[in-house]
Amino acid sequence: MPGDPESLALGALGWVLQDEDRAQRLLALTGLTPDILRERLTDRAVLGAVLEFLANHEPDLVLAADALNVAPETLIAAHRALAPDRSPSQ
Repeated sequence: MPGDPESLALGALGWVLQDEDRAQRLLALTGLTPDILRERLTDRAVLGAVLEFLANHEPDLVLAADALNVAPETLIAAHRALAPDRSPSQ
């Protein structure tokens, strides 16, 4: 998988959406909606929110990183690149 932040975030979103409970938690905690995801899929703020969701829950971060074949730190770095004014609360 390409290492650019947008591609990593899209891959992470795909991983999150494979599990209905995790997908519902993403929507509940981020305020995103299915319509926002469809309409603004490539918006850096939306992609940053997906990575922030993972950054704030280490078990999911580790599982997502494993599924995407990257280090968890790579996802954190992608989050920082997409949302430089915000840092994950780990």
